[in-house]
Order: sequence, then structure tokens, then C-alpha cells
Amino acid sequence: MAYAVIRVRGHAGVNQDIEDTMRILNLMRINHCVVVPETEIVRGMLNKIKDYVTWGEVSVETLAKMVKFRGRLRGDLPIDDAYIKENSKFTSIISLSKVVAKDEFRYSDLREVKPVFRLSPPRKGYEGNKKSFQNGGALGYRGDKINELVGKML
Repeated sequence: MAYAVIRVRGHAGVNQDIEDTMRILNLMRINHCVVVPETEIVRGMLNKIKDYVTWGEVSVETLAKMVKFRGRLRGDLPIDDAYIKENSKFTSIISLSKVVAKDEFRYSDLREVKPVFRLSPPRKGYEGNKKSFQNGGALGYRGDKINELVGKML
């Protein structure tokens, strides 16, 4: 599985180690989302920045919507099926999303693609950006509930 990671909190008062980890993951601003593989290294990085981001397993449908509506190429051009078919071995956004969600291909390995999705703030807001998801907030691991949050942000 692949994780969708969304930055919830801003820059003020952030420890430099945490800021460096978020820079490695390309989470430079609030409401930026990246799709990362599920590995031990990534889990360690997510555990380190858990007080500033939320993450969970992304579904194929949600990933396809993110690529279609918020995926961008260099020059801020949108991604469509024709580009995917021409510049990769995949035939459509859906086929790309299936492989990325299974963690067999990285979204950032596409040519000329921006690795970050710039999402809108969620409708009705976050649940609270100082508590963990298990305690009624928005931070930390949320499992497949990340798909609902991304749906509110598209």
C-alpha cells in the first residue's frame, strides 16, 4: 500500500529536524499532499513528524481523483490520460493509480510531474490541529479515513 501524507500545521515553532524531514518528503506548505511508499524508512519519518501531518492508506479511486484534478506537470499543466499514455507504460490515470496504490510504482517517478498535490483546506475544516486523530483531532495516522479527508479537500 501507499500512504497519502498531508501537512496540517505550519512553520511557526517547528524543530529544525522535523522541518528537514518534511522538506525531504516535499511537504513545504499546509495542505500539501504527497504519496509515499510504505517502507520502514518512511514509517520512521512519519513517526517523527506525526505532530504536524496526517496520513493513511490511499485508495485507487482517491488517488485517481487527486491525479486528475490536482496533479500537475512542470509549467503548471494538468495531467490527462493522453500524457500518461504517451510518457509512461500505463494507458490511463486509473491504471497508473492502481499500480501506485499497490506500491509497485512511484508517482514521483513520472517524467516532468510535480511530486506534490496542492489541495484546498477541507470543507468544514480540520477536526483540530493539536490533537491526534485517535483523540478527536486531525494529526497522525488515520488509516483509510484519509480518503474521506482528501475527498473534502478536492
